[in-house]
Amino acid sequence: MKYDEDYRSSNVQDLRGRGGGAAGGLGLLFMLGRRFGIGGVVVGLLVLGGLQFCGGGGLGLSSGGGSYEPSAREEALVGLVSTVLDDAQRVWTQQFADRGMRYEEATLKLFSGTVPSACGRATSATGPFYCPADQDVYIDLSFYELLRDKLGAPGDFAQAYVIAHEVGHHVQNLQGNLNKGRDEGAAGGSVRVELQADCYAGIWAHDTRKRDVLEAGDIEEALRAAQAIGDDALQAGAGGSVRPETFTHGTSAQRKKWFEIGLRTGSMDACDTFSARDL
Repeated sequence: MKYDEDYRSSNVQDLRGRGGGAAGGLGLLFMLGRRFGIGGVVVGLLVLGGLQFCGGGGLGLSSGGGSYEPSAREEALVGLVSTVLDDAQRVWTQQFADRGMRYEEATLKLFSGTVPSACGRATSATGPFYCPADQDVYIDLSFYELLRDKLGAPGDFAQAYVIAHEVGHHVQNLQGNLNKGRDEGAAGGSVRVELQADCYAGIWAHDTRKRDVLEAGDIEEALRAAQAIGDDALQAGAGGSVRPETFTHGTSAQRKKWFEIGLRTGSMDACDTFSARDL
């Protein structure tokens, strides 16, 4: 993906170094509340599965009151998430305008270790998430290490997909769709909410493909990310059995399918997962 590593969005707030270091990964199992994330309990499942990922490893996080020193690599990621956030919101501003609606922009908050939100305090182990109570997207950029090294989904467009998915949750919040995600299970509302956010990420990718933004292999990177964070793949990777009754985000195949629907059509109507009989 073509982007300026030095670009900084006015809608990105940098809270890194203010949270007091990385917290233990098991806490998120009791803290998710009404947050909507790219992979639910991705990091928690990996910790329970023995991969021993600790939020922020290798990116200069302090373990207490020390200073925060982001690496050059992480600073380049700030340029990436800034670009994707603004570009995705430009697309959604137009999508809403085409429907006679007004799009309200979300803010993306970068954090390290822990962060307060209107949905409660979160940790790096929560993974990227959207909080509808404050209409903010949150990410500890160390998540991208896990995505690359533990989940096998490297590449800048895989990273972009994460942000586009969370912006998709913001779109759902403006539509009033997030309250439909209260029940779990393979065909439950939670899965339908997450698959629609994947489809909305695909709509943004559809728009980027029409412009001179994508590079060879970008779409494949996003599809690998969607594959890696399916409920079935995460549960199997954590060493347990696959239990459809506990699904919150959908299978790998479903996540790829709905991203591809958005990518192919560029249509919000095509992303109506709530009416779909076959997810």
